[in-house]
Amino acid sequence: MSNFDVEQVDSVPTPPKARVETAAETFERKRDYLDGFLKQAPQGVSSGEPGGETYEAVVAALKDIYDPEIPVNIYDLGLIYGVDVTTEGHAVITMTLTTPHCPVAETMPAEVELRVGAVPGVGSAEVNLVWDPSWDPSKMSDEARLEMGML
Repeated sequence: MSNFDVEQVDSVPTPPKARVETAAETFERKRDYLDGFLKQAPQGVSSGEPGGETYEAVVAALKDIYDPEIPVNIYDLGLIYGVDVTTEGHAVITMTLTTPHCPVAETMPAEVELRVGAVPGVGSAEVNLVWDPSWDPSKMSDEARLEMGML
């Protein structure tokens, strides 16, 4: 009735165990995959345009300035409304503060002007402090909201 061959064995090799990748390993692999892509500069962009070397250096300088009362940089906090860099290296920053009564209302614009003026490729820096539109938490980046525990 049966057509089975039976073979007698002394032992069977242990099969390899399944390997489960940790969340950190998965994240690291994805970051490695995107790393080169994300660091590529756009083609045909002047240094003063978004994606250009000088523009991105100005944004990086702004991200190094922190609001003394809130542990978030002023760029991610949404206080920077505009960054304009001319081909001659003149940078104009349009910004606001969280409130007109902010304790750093007199010093923050000067610090922004000093830091942006120190960026290689920037010959002069100008800061325009505006109150319209007024700042509100919706202007914050997702990173800032996460840092503040708002996400």
